[in-house]
Amino acid sequence: MRRRLAASYLLLMTLVLLALEIPLALTLASRESDLVRADRLADATRFAALARPGLRTDTIGTVRDELARYDELYGIGAAVLDRDRHTFARSVSYHLEPARGEAAVRAALAGQQYSSAESVLPWTGEPIVVAVPVNDNGEVLGMVIIVSPADRVRDAVTFWWLALGGIGLLAALACVLTARSLANWVLRPVTVLDAMTHEVAAGDGNTRISDQAGPSELRRLTRSFNDMAGAVADAMERQRAFVAHASHQLRNPLTALRLRVEELGPSLADDDGRSEHRLALEETDRLATVLDGLLTLARAERGRHQLVTIDAVAVAESRVAAWEPLARHHATTLTLTVGLPVALVQAVPTALDQTLDALIDNAVKFSGSGGRVEVEVRAADDGIAVHVRDDGPGMTDAQLDQATERFWRAPDAQNIDGSGLGLTIAAVLVDASGGRLAMTHAGQRGLDARVWLRGLDTPA
Repeated sequence: MRRRLAASYLLLMTLVLLALEIPLALTLASRESDLVRADRLADATRFAALARPGLRTDTIGTVRDELARYDELYGIGAAVLDRDRHTFARSVSYHLEPARGEAAVRAALAGQQYSSAESVLPWTGEPIVVAVPVNDNGEVLGMVIIVSPADRVRDAVTFWWLALGGIGLLAALACVLTARSLANWVLRPVTVLDAMTHEVAAGDGNTRISDQAGPSELRRLTRSFNDMAGAVADAMERQRAFVAHASHQLRNPLTALRLRVEELGPSLADDDGRSEHRLALEETDRLATVLDGLLTLARAERGRHQLVTIDAVAVAESRVAAWEPLARHHATTLTLTVGLPVALVQAVPTALDQTLDALIDNAVKFSGSGGRVEVEVRAADDGIAVHVRDDGPGMTDAQLDQATERFWRAPDAQNIDGSGLGLTIAAVLVDASGGRLAMTHAGQRGLDARVWLRGLDTPA
C-alpha cells in the first residue's frame, strides 16, 4: 500500500509537470525563434534601404560589400533579387532550395514581408528564412532574402529544455521523498495496528497503541482498537478467572463427595452394588482430573511467563523413568534416545515436564500391549527437538488438526481414560515457551509428537 500511495503521488506530480512544462517548453522555442526572425527582418529592411538606389541605377557595389561583410561577421547568407527574380547581389554562403524559397520570393515581390513560421526545435535543422520587398514610392523594385542557420537558436532551445527537464527531475525527486514521508506518516498507525492485532490474537491482552500519530481518522481508529483490546483482554481474563475459580471451588465438594461415596462401599452387599460403587468412584476421579486440567490450563494461559533454562535431556530422562512402571503394566516398551549429553533450552517452568507427561501418557495408552514408545532428544533447527513416537493406531489428518482442542477426543478413544485436556495444556505451555508442538504420522502406523524449544544460545 505504501508503494501504491507513493506511485499515485508521483503520477499526479508527473502529470502536473507535463501540463506545465510542455506548454512552457513550446513557448520558449517560439520566443527564441521569434527573436531571431525579428532580428533578421530588421537586417533585411536595412539591406533593402541600401539596395534601393542600386536597383534604380543598376550599381551593386555598396550592397554587395554590405552582404559580404554581413556574411563574414555572422555566417548568414543574404541576397538581393530584382523584380524579375534575377540575383542582383548575394553573399558567399547564401543558399536556398528553390522549393523552399518560392513562398518567400512570391510574398516579397507582392510587397509583403515574409518569415518562415515554424518554431525551431532541438531536432529540426531547417534554416530561418525572411524576405522583405525593396520599395520606391510604392513600386516594388526587388527584394532582400536572408537565410539564417538555426544552429544557435536550436542550441538555446535545447539548453532551456534541458533546464526544464532538470527542474522537472528535481521536482519529481522532491515529490518522491515527500510522498514516501507522507505515506509513512499515513500508514505508520496501520502498520502498528497490524502488529498489535497479531499480539492480541496471540493472547497478549496488555497491548496498547499510542493515538498521537497519523491522520485524525486513523487516530480515532487507534482509540477504537485500544478500547477493543481492553474489552477483549477483560473478557479473556474474566473467562480464565472463572475457570480457575470454578475448578478450585469444585475441588472441595468433589473431594467430600468422593469420601462419602467411598464410605458407602462396606455397606453394599451384592456384586451389582459394588460394581456401581466402583464406577462412581472412577467417575469422581475422572472429574477431579478434568478440574485439575482446567486449573492448569487457566494458569498456563494467564499473561506472559518468565522463561527459565532447563536441560531437556535431564527432563526427558526423569519423565521416562517416571512412566516406566506404567509402560511395564501395559506391556509397552518405553525407550529414550539421546543425541547429545546436555540440551539447554529456555521454557516456562515445568512446561517440558507436563508436555512429556501428556505425550508419553497418550503414547503408552494407545500403543497397547506389545507396543513401543520412543522418546528422542536431539538438536534441530537451531534449537532442541524432543520426539515422542509410538506405533499405535495413529490419527487421520483431520484428527491431527483437532488434537489440541479442548475436551476433544478421537471417536475410537472414548472408552480410554483421559480428560481431553492433556494436549491442549501441552500446546499452551510450549507456545508460552516460544516453542512449537507438532504432531505428524510416524510412518505407516503411529504418531510422532515433536516439541521444539529454543536453545540457550539461539537468538530470540
